[in-house]
Amino acid sequence: MILHPGIKVNLGLDILRKRPDGYHDIETLFLPCEDYHDTLEVVPADEPSLLAFDILKESGHLFRQEIADDGKVMMTIGRKEGVDWDPLKDLCVKAYRLLAADFSLPSVKIALKKGSPVGAGLGGGSADAACTLRALNELFSLGLNDEALAGYAARLGSDCAFFIYNRPMFGSGRGEVLRDFPMGDFLDCYQIRVYIPEGISVSTAQAYASVTPAIPERPLTERLAEPVEHWKDCILNAFEPGIVRLHPSLADLKARIYADGALYAAMSGSGSAFFGIFTR
Repeated sequence: MILHPGIKVNLGLDILRKRPDGYHDIETLFLPCEDYHDTLEVVPADEPSLLAFDILKESGHLFRQEIADDGKVMMTIGRKEGVDWDPLKDLCVKAYRLLAADFSLPSVKIALKKGSPVGAGLGGGSADAACTLRALNELFSLGLNDEALAGYAARLGSDCAFFIYNRPMFGSGRGEVLRDFPMGDFLDCYQIRVYIPEGISVSTAQAYASVTPAIPERPLTERLAEPVEHWKDCILNAFEPGIVRLHPSLADLKARIYADGALYAAMSGSGSAFFGIFTR
Protein backbone atom coordinates (compact mmCIF):
# COMPACT_ATOMS: atom_id res chain seq x y z
CA MET A 1 0.00 0.00 0.00
CA ILE A 2 1.37 3.40 -1.00
CA LEU A 3 0.27 6.66 0.63
CA HIS A 4 1.42 10.26 0.23
CA PRO A 5 1.69 11.98 3.65
CA GLY A 6 1.44 15.76 3.38
CA ILE A 7 2.27 18.61 5.73
CA LYS A 8 0.41 21.15 7.85
CA VAL A 9 0.74 24.78 8.83
CA ASN A 10 -0.34 26.33 12.11
CA LEU A 11 -2.62 29.33 11.73
CA GLY A 12 -1.99 30.98 15.06
CA LEU A 13 -0.25 29.18 17.91
CA ASP A 14 -0.78 30.28 21.51
CA ILE A 15 1.33 28.72 24.29
CA LEU A 16 -0.98 29.07 27.29
CA ARG A 17 0.78 27.36 30.20
CA LYS A 18 3.23 24.65 31.19
CA ARG A 19 1.55 21.52 32.53
CA PRO A 20 2.59 19.34 35.47
CA ASP A 21 3.47 16.54 33.00
CA GLY A 22 6.08 18.76 31.33
CA TYR A 23 4.05 19.46 28.20
CA HIS A 24 2.38 22.79 27.39
CA ASP A 25 -1.25 23.63 26.78
CA ILE A 26 -1.61 25.27 23.41
CA GLU A 27 -4.29 26.50 21.03
CA THR A 28 -3.79 26.44 17.27
CA LEU A 29 -5.58 25.90 14.00
CA PHE A 30 -4.09 23.08 11.93
CA LEU A 31 -4.47 23.48 8.18
CA PRO A 32 -3.50 20.75 5.69
CA CYS A 33 -1.10 21.82 2.96
CA GLU A 34 0.06 19.98 -0.15
CA ASP A 35 3.16 22.03 -1.02
CA TYR A 36 5.33 19.09 0.05
CA HIS A 37 4.68 15.43 0.61
CA ASP A 38 6.46 12.16 1.31
CA THR A 39 5.83 8.77 -0.28
CA LEU A 40 5.20 5.88 2.11
CA GLU A 41 4.82 2.20 1.34
CA VAL A 42 3.83 -0.53 3.83
CA VAL A 43 3.74 -4.16 2.68
CA PRO A 44 3.84 -7.57 4.38
CA ALA A 45 7.41 -8.82 4.78
CA ASP A 46 6.93 -11.62 2.25
CA GLU A 47 6.03 -9.16 -0.52
CA PRO A 48 8.49 -7.02 -2.50
CA SER A 49 8.72 -3.33 -1.64
CA LEU A 50 8.69 -1.47 -4.93
CA LEU A 51 9.36 1.88 -3.25
CA ALA A 52 12.36 0.49 -1.35
CA PHE A 53 13.73 -0.81 -4.65
CA ASP A 54 13.25 2.63 -6.23
CA ILE A 55 14.98 4.34 -3.29
CA LEU A 56 17.98 1.99 -3.45
CA LYS A 57 18.51 2.44 -7.19
CA GLU A 58 17.78 6.18 -7.42
CA SER A 59 21.09 8.02 -7.57
CA GLY A 60 19.59 11.34 -6.43
CA HIS A 61 18.60 10.00 -3.01
CA LEU A 62 20.83 8.95 -0.12
CA PHE A 63 19.33 6.16 1.94
CA ARG A 64 19.51 4.07 5.08
CA GLN A 65 17.97 0.64 5.54
CA GLU A 66 17.77 -1.33 8.79
CA ILE A 67 16.08 -4.53 9.94
CA ALA A 68 14.90 -4.87 13.55
CA ASP A 69 16.60 -7.56 15.64
CA ASP A 70 13.29 -9.40 15.99
CA GLY A 71 12.78 -9.31 12.23
CA LYS A 72 9.40 -7.62 12.54
CA VAL A 73 10.24 -4.46 10.60
CA MET A 74 12.54 -3.56 7.74
CA MET A 75 12.68 0.23 7.37
CA THR A 76 14.11 1.96 4.31
CA ILE A 77 14.37 5.77 4.17
CA GLY A 78 15.55 7.81 1.21
CA ARG A 79 16.21 11.56 1.22
CA LYS A 80 18.19 13.80 -1.13
CA GLU A 81 19.88 15.56 1.80
CA GLY A 82 20.74 12.27 3.51
CA VAL A 83 19.24 10.42 6.47
CA ASP A 84 20.89 11.40 9.76
CA TRP A 85 18.61 9.41 12.04
CA ASP A 86 18.26 5.71 12.85
CA PRO A 87 15.51 4.26 10.62
CA LEU A 88 14.42 1.94 13.44
CA LYS A 89 13.75 5.00 15.63
CA ASP A 90 11.60 6.66 12.95
CA LEU A 91 8.02 7.44 13.92
CA CYS A 92 6.79 4.98 11.28
CA VAL A 93 8.44 2.11 13.16
CA LYS A 94 7.11 3.46 16.46
CA ALA A 95 3.62 3.47 14.90
CA TYR A 96 4.03 -0.19 13.94
CA ARG A 97 5.25 -1.11 17.43
CA LEU A 98 2.36 0.77 19.02
CA LEU A 99 -0.26 -1.20 17.10
CA ALA A 100 1.69 -4.46 17.42
CA ALA A 101 1.37 -4.17 21.20
CA ASP A 102 -2.41 -4.51 20.86
CA PHE A 103 -2.78 -6.56 17.66
CA SER A 104 -1.06 -9.61 16.24
CA LEU A 105 0.63 -7.90 13.31
CA PRO A 106 2.77 -9.82 10.83
CA SER A 107 6.24 -8.64 9.90
CA VAL A 108 6.31 -5.71 7.46
CA LYS A 109 8.52 -3.71 5.18
CA ILE A 110 8.17 0.06 5.43
CA ALA A 111 9.73 2.36 2.84
CA LEU A 112 9.72 6.14 3.12
CA LYS A 113 10.86 8.58 0.46
CA LYS A 114 11.15 11.99 2.09
CA GLY A 115 10.03 15.00 0.10
CA SER A 116 8.95 17.21 2.98
CA PRO A 117 11.48 19.26 4.99
CA VAL A 118 12.81 17.91 8.29
CA GLY A 119 12.87 20.16 11.37
CA ALA A 120 10.81 22.90 9.76
CA GLY A 121 7.64 22.80 11.89
CA LEU A 122 5.51 21.32 9.11
CA GLY A 123 4.76 17.95 10.73
CA GLY A 124 6.10 15.73 7.96
CA GLY A 125 7.25 13.03 10.39
CA SER A 126 3.93 13.11 12.20
CA ALA A 127 2.12 12.71 8.89
CA ASP A 128 4.30 9.69 8.08
CA ALA A 129 3.39 8.08 11.41
CA ALA A 130 -0.33 8.75 10.99
CA CYS A 131 -0.31 7.28 7.49
CA THR A 132 1.56 4.22 8.77
CA LEU A 133 -1.23 3.66 11.30
CA ARG A 134 -3.83 4.04 8.56
CA ALA A 135 -1.98 1.68 6.23
CA LEU A 136 -1.60 -1.02 8.88
CA ASN A 137 -5.27 -0.68 9.80
CA GLU A 138 -6.36 -1.22 6.21
CA LEU A 139 -3.79 -3.86 5.25
CA PHE A 140 -4.55 -6.11 8.20
CA SER A 141 -8.26 -5.27 8.67
CA LEU A 142 -7.88 -4.05 12.25
CA GLY A 143 -11.27 -2.32 12.14
CA LEU A 144 -10.14 0.94 13.77
CA ASN A 145 -12.19 4.04 13.00
CA ASP A 146 -10.67 7.52 12.73
CA GLU A 147 -11.28 8.29 16.40
CA ALA A 148 -9.44 5.14 17.49
CA LEU A 149 -6.59 5.79 15.05
CA ALA A 150 -6.32 9.36 16.34
CA GLY A 151 -6.03 7.98 19.87
CA TYR A 152 -3.03 5.89 18.86
CA ALA A 153 -1.57 8.78 16.85
CA ALA A 154 -1.77 11.13 19.85
CA ARG A 155 0.52 8.75 21.75
CA LEU A 156 3.19 9.21 19.07
CA GLY A 157 3.25 13.01 18.94
CA SER A 158 1.21 16.10 19.69
CA ASP A 159 0.26 16.82 16.08
CA CYS A 160 0.07 13.22 14.81
CA ALA A 161 -3.67 12.92 15.46
CA PHE A 162 -4.42 15.84 13.14
CA PHE A 163 -3.05 13.89 10.17
CA ILE A 164 -5.56 11.10 10.71
CA TYR A 165 -8.29 13.61 9.81
CA ASN A 166 -6.22 15.90 7.54
CA ARG A 167 -8.79 18.68 7.38
CA PRO A 168 -8.95 22.04 9.23
CA MET A 169 -8.98 21.20 12.94
CA PHE A 170 -8.69 23.38 16.04
CA GLY A 171 -6.12 21.88 18.40
CA SER A 172 -5.94 22.33 22.16
CA GLY A 173 -4.39 20.43 25.08
CA ARG A 174 -0.88 19.68 23.84
CA GLY A 175 -2.31 19.72 20.31
CA GLU A 176 -3.97 16.30 20.39
CA VAL A 177 -7.43 17.51 21.49
CA LEU A 178 -9.07 18.25 18.16
CA ARG A 179 -12.36 19.57 16.92
CA ASP A 180 -13.54 20.43 13.44
CA PHE A 181 -13.17 24.07 12.53
CA PRO A 182 -15.40 25.03 9.59
CA MET A 183 -13.53 27.30 7.18
CA GLY A 184 -16.33 27.88 4.67
CA ASP A 185 -14.84 28.60 1.27
CA PHE A 186 -11.50 29.75 2.72
CA LEU A 187 -9.41 27.09 0.97
CA ASP A 188 -11.16 27.87 -2.32
CA CYS A 189 -10.56 31.62 -2.03
CA TYR A 190 -7.03 31.62 -0.61
CA GLN A 191 -3.80 29.83 -1.37
CA ILE A 192 -1.20 28.74 1.19
CA ARG A 193 2.44 28.91 0.07
CA VAL A 194 5.22 27.47 2.21
CA TYR A 195 8.73 28.98 2.32
CA ILE A 196 11.68 26.94 3.57
CA PRO A 197 14.78 28.84 4.77
CA GLU A 198 18.05 27.20 3.82
CA GLY A 199 20.31 25.90 6.54
CA ILE A 200 17.99 26.60 9.50
CA SER A 201 16.47 23.76 11.51
CA VAL A 202 14.77 24.30 14.87
CA SER A 203 14.23 21.59 17.47
CA THR A 204 11.03 21.56 19.52
CA ALA A 205 13.08 21.81 22.72
CA GLN A 206 14.88 24.88 21.37
CA ALA A 207 11.58 26.47 20.40
CA TYR A 208 10.00 26.01 23.83
CA ALA A 209 13.13 27.32 25.53
CA SER A 210 12.66 30.60 23.63
CA VAL A 211 9.05 31.28 24.67
CA THR A 212 7.23 32.41 27.83
CA PRO A 213 3.70 30.97 28.13
CA ALA A 214 0.90 33.52 28.31
CA ILE A 215 -2.87 33.58 27.93
CA PRO A 216 -3.82 36.14 25.24
CA GLU A 217 -6.42 38.83 25.88
CA ARG A 218 -8.67 37.41 23.14
CA PRO A 219 -9.03 33.70 22.41
CA LEU A 220 -7.68 32.48 19.10
CA THR A 221 -11.12 31.40 17.88
CA GLU A 222 -12.34 34.99 18.24
CA ARG A 223 -9.35 36.39 16.35
CA LEU A 224 -9.78 33.85 13.55
CA ALA A 225 -13.26 35.27 12.96
CA GLU A 226 -11.66 38.55 11.85
CA PRO A 227 -11.18 39.17 8.10
CA VAL A 228 -7.97 37.67 6.73
CA GLU A 229 -6.64 41.18 6.11
CA HIS A 230 -6.71 41.80 9.90
CA TRP A 231 -4.84 38.64 10.92
CA LYS A 232 -1.46 40.31 10.46
CA ASP A 233 -2.17 42.45 13.52
CA CYS A 234 -3.85 39.93 15.82
CA ILE A 235 -2.80 36.32 15.06
CA LEU A 236 0.72 35.26 16.05
CA ASN A 237 2.72 32.09 16.43
CA ALA A 238 4.09 32.44 19.97
CA PHE A 239 7.30 30.65 18.97
CA GLU A 240 8.08 33.14 16.23
CA PRO A 241 9.62 36.09 18.15
CA GLY A 242 12.10 33.90 20.03
CA ILE A 243 13.10 31.89 16.96
CA VAL A 244 13.55 35.06 14.91
CA ARG A 245 15.85 36.43 17.63
CA LEU A 246 17.96 33.29 17.26
CA HIS A 247 17.85 33.44 13.46
CA PRO A 248 17.45 37.10 12.37
CA SER A 249 17.41 36.17 8.68
CA LEU A 250 13.91 34.77 9.21
CA ALA A 251 12.63 38.34 9.61
CA ASP A 252 13.87 39.01 6.08
CA LEU A 253 12.09 35.89 4.86
CA LYS A 254 8.81 37.08 6.38
CA ALA A 255 9.26 40.51 4.80
CA ARG A 256 9.81 38.83 1.42
CA ILE A 257 6.56 36.87 1.78
CA TYR A 258 4.65 40.11 2.32
CA ALA A 259 6.53 41.66 -0.60
CA ASP A 260 5.30 38.73 -2.71
CA GLY A 261 1.75 39.89 -1.99
CA ALA A 262 0.71 37.80 1.00
CA LEU A 263 -2.25 38.97 3.07
CA TYR A 264 -0.82 37.14 6.08
CA ALA A 265 2.53 35.52 6.88
CA ALA A 266 3.78 33.59 9.89
CA MET A 267 6.05 30.81 11.08
CA SER A 268 4.56 27.32 11.21
CA GLY A 269 4.74 25.19 14.33
CA SER A 270 8.07 25.39 16.10
CA GLY A 271 9.78 26.64 12.90
CA SER A 272 11.75 27.25 10.82
CA ALA A 273 9.36 27.23 7.84
CA PHE A 274 7.15 30.23 7.13
CA PHE A 275 4.00 30.40 5.08
CA GLY A 276 1.94 33.06 3.37
CA ILE A 277 -1.77 33.28 2.61
CA PHE A 278 -2.54 34.72 -0.82
CA THR A 279 -5.69 35.54 -2.70
CA ARG A 280 -6.24 32.99 -5.48
